Amino acid sequence: MPFISTVAREDAASSSSTKDDYLNPSSIKSGQKVRFKLLAEEPFMFYELWGNEVNDPERRKPFRFAEDPTAEDITEKLGDDYVRSLSRDGKMNEPCKIAHAVPIYNYDLERVQVFSWVQKTITQQFDVISQLEDYADSMTDCDFYLSREGQGTDTKYTVQAAPKKKAMAKAVDEAWEAEKEFDLERLLKGGNPFKEEE
Repeated sequence: MPFISTVAREDAASSSSTKDDYLNPSSIKSGQKVRFKLLAEEPFMFYELWGNEVNDPERRKPFRFAEDPTAEDITEKLGDDYVRSLSRDGKMNEPCKIAHAVPIYNYDLERVQVFSWVQKTITQQFDVISQLEDYADSMTDCDFYLSREGQGTDTKYTVQAAPKKKAMAKAVDEAWEAEKEFDLERLLKGGNPFKEEE
């Protein structure tokens, strides 16, 4: 079974809480590599768009949907306090994008994180790797490197598979077992995947 869903693969092929809890590709500096291990066989897929606060347009917030949202769904979720963010050129609304999130173990930080991305190139590369004979059975039996080159619209991300760090297996297992409350579906309501809202 492919790691990336058919819907996400087709979208990627088309042209058209706290910082430490997340690995976001855009936070990686040009020339930097991050090594991690996937902690789930499949990513959680959803749709994401960004909104700006009406009273403070510099403040942005992600809004997530389980299904491709209609204009009415978007208006209802944004409410009266947010408006859709504009595209880079400021001429139209930023599109709602297919997003993925998956729990990972980040070796540099020695902790569990949520790796969340909307970049089609990352989706395409995971899809290719997941269909290679060596990785088709289990994407959790190896490690990955995510690297970034460039800035702005010239940014290029690369995903590479690597042999897993066997010496770290116990630390990875213990870190993941400690996250008993972990639930990526909380992202849909703006919640924290690591703990239930109190």
